[in-house]
Amino acid sequence: MKTIGLIGGMSWESSLLYYQIINETVKARLGGLHSAQCLLWSFDFAEIEALQAAGDWDQATRQMIAAARRLERGGADCLVICTNTMHKMAGDVQAAVDLPLIHIADATAAHVRAAGIDRIALLGTRYTMEQDFYKGRLIEHYGLDVLIPDAAGIPVVHDIIYDELVVGVVKDDSRRRYQQVIDALAQRGAQGVILGCTEITMLIKPDDSPLPVFDTTYLHAVAAVDWALAADS
Repeated sequence: MKTIGLIGGMSWESSLLYYQIINETVKARLGGLHSAQCLLWSFDFAEIEALQAAGDWDQATRQMIAAARRLERGGADCLVICTNTMHKMAGDVQAAVDLPLIHIADATAAHVRAAGIDRIALLGTRYTMEQDFYKGRLIEHYGLDVLIPDAAGIPVVHDIIYDELVVGVVKDDSRRRYQQVIDALAQRGAQGVILGCTEITMLIKPDDSPLPVFDTTYLHAVAAVDWALAADS
């Protein structure tokens, strides 16, 4: 088994899910007392969120590279960035270390394509929905038609993430508001929805959505296990 290097803390609520999913998946596959070999570098998310809000992506990139290098020195065999938004600097992080980076959009898009879906809805932070680093990868590498919420829906999705989910608050009213956003995307022709923020899985489960759900937290964590076990076999 190879050692998975996790860049987490963005937020720790979803990093906890990564750790749980990775270990449960290893146990299910290997049985007995097996668990995952992994290293975790966890940020103080208040510092990262301040850089995001200020648009200081250069400093955020430097922080991410420093975290990746710490994990490399610690003995990690691969890197997993436990957040969709901070894949904005995935290319810079990958270039700074001699470890493979398991990209969250690749892990997700493979399942979207396997489901026969061409037009996919994307929910996430404002940065993930509006900027091109994530949508562009889905379009250019996988030929997907990507839909995001309208001007009224974007702040709903973004604000619930930062005001509630990253601090562990899950509200029924917020679930209903997300469902309204998903309904609107379905009416525009979306055939499925990517939960493109690793905290959204706390709020939206498959039964809560009229569209097939692609949970990036789960898919990314399982992809890390796939790599860790396959690389050793």
